[in-house]
Amino acid sequence: MITTIVLFALAAIGVTVIRHPKFGKLPSGERKRRNSSSPNYRNGSFQNLSHTPMMTGCANYFTAAKAFLLKRSKRSTPASVIPSVKTDLRSIDLQDEILVWFGHSSYFLQAGGKRFLVDPVLSGHASPFSFITPGHPGTDRYRPEDIPDIDYLLLTHDHWDHLDYAALTELRPRIGTVITGLGNGEHLEHWGFNKEKIIEKDWHESVTLDPAATVTLVPARHFSGRLFKRNQVLWTSFVLKTKERKIFIGGDSGYGDHFKLIGEQYGPFDLVVLECGQYNEYWNAIHMMPEQTVRAAADLRASVLFPVHWGKFTLSLHAWDEPIIRAVAEAKRKGVVLIHPLIGEKVLLSAPDVRFSAWWESIK
Repeated sequence: MITTIVLFALAAIGVTVIRHPKFGKLPSGERKRRNSSSPNYRNGSFQNLSHTPMMTGCANYFTAAKAFLLKRSKRSTPASVIPSVKTDLRSIDLQDEILVWFGHSSYFLQAGGKRFLVDPVLSGHASPFSFITPGHPGTDRYRPEDIPDIDYLLLTHDHWDHLDYAALTELRPRIGTVITGLGNGEHLEHWGFNKEKIIEKDWHESVTLDPAATVTLVPARHFSGRLFKRNQVLWTSFVLKTKERKIFIGGDSGYGDHFKLIGEQYGPFDLVVLECGQYNEYWNAIHMMPEQTVRAAADLRASVLFPVHWGKFTLSLHAWDEPIIRAVAEAKRKGVVLIHPLIGEKVLLSAPDVRFSAWWESIK
């Protein structure tokens, strides 16, 4: 009887927890019908352009879990505080074209006289619970209250390290329009966003911002899902084109032919922002190795590469600074211009290839 009561109580607690709004909501009704009409939606879920297994080679979820317990680098987290600067985003003239990184894949962007916010994870952790996957010391420099009014929020997919319930509910009154992949609007409406302010598109569909500026959704090689059921909403990257420049805003992605195709169709790019971290041979179809990040930048015909998805959270087995060390070395070998600003440091879009310090070398 006692065992039954305990199991019942645990089940009740579990059900209560996963009913919290932060877990989002699966598409339904008209949104679900629109998803199912997409050429990228087959057999009940969205699909990548090429075969993309979650685990590669002989790996499975058991071997991956065992590796997290036994093979994680002793330097998977930094030994001291990550250095940063604090740029006052509200005081930046709207005509100044800049990018400010918040760590991982979150950043603020001003281009074409508009303010953009990309995948803002500002709650200090990349998971449903604050004690799981906390940010490295010093990386939680920006909070929602530091963000000015935003014209366009760009959301690449619904994973916890890219879609932050707490941050978005606080930012909601200051966000003009959300642009994201098919189906993600269900999460946002569930969190109180006005349906009229959410634009959901398929790959290769565009949103006109003004006569001189567009955002186009383009393929990535990844997956989606916040709880049990995967690939019910579309993951994406973005091409931002203004009168002055073209920027590739990459979501999470394994390496593939899609980068070369995007470069041919939409490039060349003045700046490409690409994931570079949280990789492993066990799951190399859904996350790139650093050398592949450099190769993808070349495929995209990039003038400058900015590697992200590293430096804030530990989501893999490698040392925390290994991604940038390997990417810098490969970029030097291949003649690719790569930038690595501090969290909070301004990148001038008119001259993004300004030399930045190798700040990670000061952290032992």
